[in-house]
Amino acid sequence: MAKEIQVTYDCADPRAQATFWAEALGYNPPQLPQGDHPNTWAAITDPDGKGPRLYFQTVPEGRTAAKNRLHLDVRSAPGLTGDARMAVLEVECAKLEKLGAKREYLLDSDDVNEGIIVMTDPEGNIFCLD
Repeated sequence: MAKEIQVTYDCADPRAQATFWAEALGYNPPQLPQGDHPNTWAAITDPDGKGPRLYFQTVPEGRTAAKNRLHLDVRSAPGLTGDARMAVLEVECAKLEKLGAKREYLLDSDDVNEGIIVMTDPEGNIFCLD
């Protein structure tokens, strides 16, 4: 039997991170417990039930300068190639920048891979627009 997975992010502001990623991925907005809830965690889910649950938890330390060992690829242009692909990625990049993401750099297509845009979320975690 296959197991479900949850991707957990350490962060400073779980609600803000969950809200950003819900918008970026088209996930359900964070659901919080009733009553006064300290901002120690938040979680979002795929409305279609296909993607993993994303869980954001408060930790005291910030992100280190080292490269992420794990990152998300936001697949905004699957199946597209060339200029059509990059046009879709540029539109998505602009949308995510308005939500607080930062464009880091573009990896142009080569003989093996199509182009991608490398970005960071509002707390500096790397992800790719693919």
